[in-house]
Amino acid sequence: MVLEITQYGNPVLRKKCSKIAEVDEPVRKLAEDMIETMIDAHGVGLAAPQIGKDIRMAVVDVSHDPECISFLKVNGADAKMEDVMPLVFINPELELDGPRETDTEGCLSIHDIQAKVRRPSIVKATLPQLDGSVIELESDGLLARALQHEVDHLNGILFVDRISPASKLSVKRKLKRLG
Repeated sequence: MVLEITQYGNPVLRKKCSKIAEVDEPVRKLAEDMIETMIDAHGVGLAAPQIGKDIRMAVVDVSHDPECISFLKVNGADAKMEDVMPLVFINPELELDGPRETDTEGCLSIHDIQAKVRRPSIVKATLPQLDGSVIELESDGLLARALQHEVDHLNGILFVDRISPASKLSVKRKLKRLG
């Protein structure tokens, strides 16, 4: 089921989300609905607060562009994107590495605003899965950026919090209208 996407100004987007202690049927159903919602909205990621839930769960799928990464390792072995996408994870932990790269980001919860964001280029992620397993994922490119963006959501941080002061000035009026 396609869910309504929470928009800028809603307080849930600024909450540090609660860990998920138990994966039950409602959590599994929510994950399915989040994937469907992300696809329907043409996004590459969606975090639970974006659909009004303050829990540490997100979905990511960048498989539409296999060239958006230069490498992918899962549990230390080379992997193919189609083996892990769409990626559903709970209670994630990220280690950031590599030089910082700047690229344009947008957000399904902040319509019509895009801005350049500097982020570390490589992510090592510990991603607990709904079945109780844990995958260790390492990648770069759009996947690394999407993981950082979605985990920021779980911590109450929006991409507009990470833009340069000059960019903040340029989007300030638009944000005021949204929020």
